[in-house]
Amino acid sequence: MTGNTTNNPANGPIVFDRKLLRQRRERAAATAHDYDFLLRDVADRLFDRLSLVRRDFPLVADLGGAHGVTAERLRTRPGTEHVITTDTSFTAARAAGGIVADEEFLPFAKGSLDAVISNLALHWTNDLPGALLQIRNALKADGLFMATLLGGETLRELRLSLMEAEMAVTGGASPRVSPFIDLRDMGALMQRANFALPVVDSELITVDYSSPLKLMQDLRGMGAANATFNRPMKPTRKAVLLEAAKIYHDTFADAQGRVPATFQVIYVIGWAPHASQQKPLKPGSAAARLADALRTEEIGTGEATAPKE
Repeated sequence: MTGNTTNNPANGPIVFDRKLLRQRRERAAATAHDYDFLLRDVADRLFDRLSLVRRDFPLVADLGGAHGVTAERLRTRPGTEHVITTDTSFTAARAAGGIVADEEFLPFAKGSLDAVISNLALHWTNDLPGALLQIRNALKADGLFMATLLGGETLRELRLSLMEAEMAVTGGASPRVSPFIDLRDMGALMQRANFALPVVDSELITVDYSSPLKLMQDLRGMGAANATFNRPMKPTRKAVLLEAAKIYHDTFADAQGRVPATFQVIYVIGWAPHASQQKPLKPGSAAARLADALRTEEIGTGEATAPKE
């Protein structure tokens, strides 16, 4: 038995069960420090990028901030006077000294924030385009938005192993791992939300596990298990889990028997528009030809010939 995907006429299909996500984040909050290694690692990487921005941001919102992992770094940054952490979990928000709020329904006034930061939270939103618009509207002119999200390559090993195991045991396959956004789609959404100077890139982070079952345990501890509306309503059969663990180990284990788990982290940066920002040149206004810089011959099809000797 599987659940159904709900449709919202205004914003398209509802992929994630947000109520279930809130419940899982609430349960996970009690032991969050035992499972926050990935959150902390990515927060460090995000903060390294933020350190390259030579600007003060007195009032910062930390969206989906869990128990304050990102906020604790933001508060050490020179020029930051106040950090507002939000989370859908009451326990997590209280631990961070923040407020309970849904990333899809932000409580901030228009033009009230100097920066919005979000670490590994926005990939769970159903209406990501709407969330990005709310973020941009909440920023002051020339305000900064910086975020990390999980991309489509995340947990590719687990996804493959569960699919093959279920096919072998039951003769069919159901969605067992939550879907995540594609890198190129994220870039298009940033442009659609009218962010200025958007930059989107990604990297793969590999975490080694003693066994696939330990990975599954960690995902539950993170509150990051499958939360799609069309997920199977019944618990996964033990035979499927054991077969998936075997396939995972046989396919991906190294010489020491440890297995990798891939997390694709997408980094996003953009600015609320302001007249002082750099503007792209109009087509045909360049002072030098790209073909000359590449030492190629420009031809009508848009293709380049081999480099000149």
